[in-house]
Amino acid sequence: MDGNGRWAKRRMLPRIAGHKKGLDTLEIIVKSAIIYKIPYITLYAFSTENWNRPNQEIKGLMSLFSDSISSQSDKLINNNIRVRVLGDINIFSKDLQNKIKILEKNSSKNTGIKLNIALNYGARSEILMAVNKFYKNSKDFQIPLLEKDLSNNLYTKNMPDVDLLIRTGGQRRLSNFLLWQAAYSELYFTDTLWPDFSEKDFIDALYFFQNTERKFGNLKKGE
Repeated sequence: MDGNGRWAKRRMLPRIAGHKKGLDTLEIIVKSAIIYKIPYITLYAFSTENWNRPNQEIKGLMSLFSDSISSQSDKLINNNIRVRVLGDINIFSKDLQNKIKILEKNSSKNTGIKLNIALNYGARSEILMAVNKFYKNSKDFQIPLLEKDLSNNLYTKNMPDVDLLIRTGGQRRLSNFLLWQAAYSELYFTDTLWPDFSEKDFIDALYFFQNTERKFGNLKKGE
């Protein structure tokens, strides 16, 4: 979800206007994911590094998150969407924390698309958390940590690894997003800013994935 601020700047608008416009794109993409029967979709809404943004922008984002949950919760639940937030929410206001927990609980039995929202998320922090959680529960620091042990202690426990990672806004990097889960994902980069990212752009990304031969370290047939 990259490019909100630049979208606003090009139109001489405050940065928060770009974030608000980005919510419209989010709704479009979630609807498209439902149409194309994509079981999981994860959106990077706010990273651990985003706390370095100007205070006014952060306050605007926190308000936007809170208002969006209040206005969209019923719609998400009624559309059979299960919502989970990935990240450490303890730093947020009690009001925002409660709204997140209520939405997760009320949508927990939904069987449709799984919508993950990464808030105050950083992949390095997540991996460290998983390691510490494993050894705290095992109480034996001599036990070797296996891949499955780490995976079972991530925010994404019981979820499949990432198949396709789409980054908007022209940057060609992962920016500390799902580094463990995206180890074998296909990477799709586009210059389109997130507020301008359309259903057609999303379909183009899916077409790219559909036509990519995934090898997972193996050779192609005939090689």
